[in-house]
This record gives sequence, structure tokens and C-alpha cells, in this order.
Amino acid sequence: MGDRRRSKFSLCCFAPRLRPPSAFEPPPPSADLRQNGGDGERESCPSFTEFRFEQLEAATGRFSPENVVRDPGRGRLGGPSDAVYRGELEDGRSVAVKRYERGAWPDPQYFLEEAKSVGNLRSERLANLIGCCCEGDDRLLVAEFMPNETLAKHLFLWRTRPMKWAMRLRVAYYLAQALEYCSSKGKPLYLDLHAYRVLFDQDGNPRLSCFGLVKNNVDWRRYRTKLAFPPTEYLRTGTMKPTSAIYSFGTMLLDLLSGKNIPPAHALDQIRSKNFSMLIDSALEGPFSSADAIELFRLASRCLQDEARERPNAKSLVTILRSLQKEAELSFQMWTYQMQETLDSKTRGDTCFKAKEFAAATDCYTQFIEGGLMASPTVYARRCFSYLMNDMPREALGDAVQALVIYPDWPTALYLQAACLFSLGLEDHANLCLRDGASLEAKINRH
Repeated sequence: MGDRRRSKFSLCCFAPRLRPPSAFEPPPPSADLRQNGGDGERESCPSFTEFRFEQLEAATGRFSPENVVRDPGRGRLGGPSDAVYRGELEDGRSVAVKRYERGAWPDPQYFLEEAKSVGNLRSERLANLIGCCCEGDDRLLVAEFMPNETLAKHLFLWRTRPMKWAMRLRVAYYLAQALEYCSSKGKPLYLDLHAYRVLFDQDGNPRLSCFGLVKNNVDWRRYRTKLAFPPTEYLRTGTMKPTSAIYSFGTMLLDLLSGKNIPPAHALDQIRSKNFSMLIDSALEGPFSSADAIELFRLASRCLQDEARERPNAKSLVTILRSLQKEAELSFQMWTYQMQETLDSKTRGDTCFKAKEFAAATDCYTQFIEGGLMASPTVYARRCFSYLMNDMPREALGDAVQALVIYPDWPTALYLQAACLFSLGLEDHANLCLRDGASLEAKINRH
């Protein structure tokens, strides 16, 4: 039983995986952004245009299903028929065309005004809105086409080509810059920010879709169940606020760190307990600093506060994330050397433990734990036993408790606590731990 359970908490949580270089490397920031200080303003994007329906129909092959680039089912706030199509205009430009279901925008004037206000934005951090169509009951938006797929696909679907750490840092930084830019232009409210809203351009740089900036004047309560992880104010009132985007940014940080969708409540519990290794993506590649990861987890926890006033603003997000971009330069060789030292200390500890050299095992496991790179319940359990064999029950009890904190469903941790309590003469407490351990073991065996 122990071996089967220990495999779940192997060192893969932080150990680098040696794979062929990913085809999705983070490109260097473009020269124009370095020159203007990285604020992301852009002049090369074409001006806003009001298209005719027949133009967009021709561009998308009469809205052919083969040209759908965004699954309508992903449109959590858009309704079941809102699809995004790839299109090619008469001048050869590739565009993304979002077609709303009929009746979604009953007021044509409001739609035009909203589309034009978003169309005035121009940034290297956005997949910019370059036009719209408002004819009869048809409502369409036209944006720059981003050819390198969505963040969701890179993180969740293409697990054989995991995104590098430097790119994850860049996504977080560029996304924060996009939110700050929008706020500075009077567009702080972003609806339903999630990994399908982050796109990659022809150079592999992340952009935020402009579609989430166009706000439909509808009752958002009817879409409550379609939001994966809605902020508290949305659950209370059915409305989104500018600070709601910061909450969603926090969920995006969790996506980048874990490589999967993690419920914020669960993540916050793990962060408060400092169980970062339980959340980190085991497939992470490239230069990787655990200190940076912990900083991002803490930033995510600030963004996910229930009270909107306690969340940071977009400008502070940019400041914090800018400082982490330098850390992305840590060499892969340095990281693997540090990682190998940590792994070697555990290996030496295991060798001593099997040889019943418990004092030496304790020293090796202590070196591993103080490395701070990962939390292993097996290491705490073995150091606990080593302490017991060296007549150090109080120290052993601390490790038994820590093993249970990391892995609450592990009966062995409860049995170790019982052994420590017996050694300390606390028989009543020890018997309680024995009963809890036996009950937990029986429950596991039933399943």
C-alpha cells in the first residue's frame, strides 16, 4: 500500500523533465515595445471599419463549420450560438469573426457604440477589434486573427509539448499589461476572462482577445452557471465589476502554474498551508525558480480575495510581474544542478534508511526538506520514524503531523502519530489516532 501511495507524490512535481526542445519557445519582446517602454501601444493596426454582412459571409465561406476556430460551447457568456470563424478579407487579411445569435443585441445603436469604443483601442497586448457589422438582426465583430491558438490549448490539451516556464511568466506579464492598458483607456471591465481568451500571434506572443471588452446590455444572472469560477460579487449580485477581471486574472495565474483548472477555494487552502508542490504543474519545462512560483501563488491569492477592495489593481500586477521577468533568465544548467543536489540528499537518505542508519538518514532528509523545493509526505514519514528510532518522539510527532497535512488520506501518517504519542505517554490521544487510521484504511479499502 505504501509504495502505491508514495508514487502519487513522486519527485516529478518539481523535477525537470528532459524532453526535446518545445516548438513553442518564448520569443524576445519586439523592438517597438522596447522602444516605447513596453506600454503596448500600437499604430500599425488598421482603423475600425463597418463591414457589410455579405463581405463577412464571403470571408468566412458562408460561415462554414470548417472555419470555426472557437467552439461555441466555450462561449460561457455569449450564448450557445456565438461562434468565432476564421475569415479572409478581400485584401488578403486574415480575421476572426464573431457572430452573435440573433436577438443578443436588440438595440443596434448600442451595439455600434460599444463596438466602436472597443475599436478605438490599439495595443500590442490585444487581438484588436478592427470592425463590426450591424445589419438587420445580424451582429458581428471582426478582430485581428491570431494564428498560434489559445492558451487553453497550450496548457490543457497539448501536454506532450508543455509550455516553458519563461513563456508562462510572459503570458502573465503581458496579460497584466493588457488589463492595465484597457483600464487606462476607460475599459477596465473584462467579461469572463479565461484561458480561451488569451491568443498567440504570428510571433508567438500572447494577446488578450478584445471580444471580452464588448459588453452586451443583458441580465448577466441568466449566465451565472456558465462561469467556471465566478467572483464573489457576481454570485451576490449577478453583475461584473472592473475588479472582477482581477479575480479572473488570479484564476489564470493558477492555470499557468498548475497546467489545469483548479477551483480557487481549493487552491487557496493549499496556498495558505504552503503546499505549493500539490498545485504546481509536473510538466513544467525550462528555467524554473520555485521562489518565482511561490510569488505567483501568493499574487494569485491576493487576486482571489472575496472582497474586491482587497485585490490589487492592474498597475500593481504589472509592477510585480515585471520584476519576475528577469528571473526567467536563470540558466537551465543552474536549476538542474540545484535540483540534483536536492534529489541526491533524498537518495542518500533512502539508502541510509534502508540500512537502518537512522541518524544519517535524519540528516539527509533534513537537508532535502530545508531545500524547500517540494513537500514529500514520504520524506516526513521516514524522518519521523528515524527520529523515533533515535528516541526523539517530539521531533517525530511534528513530522507525522506534517505528513498528514500534505496527504490527509494516508493512514500511515496517523499510525505514526499514534506511535509518537505512545512514546510521549499520551495513550488516550494515541488510541484516537489508531482508530482514525484504521477507519481511514477501511474506507480506502472499500473503494
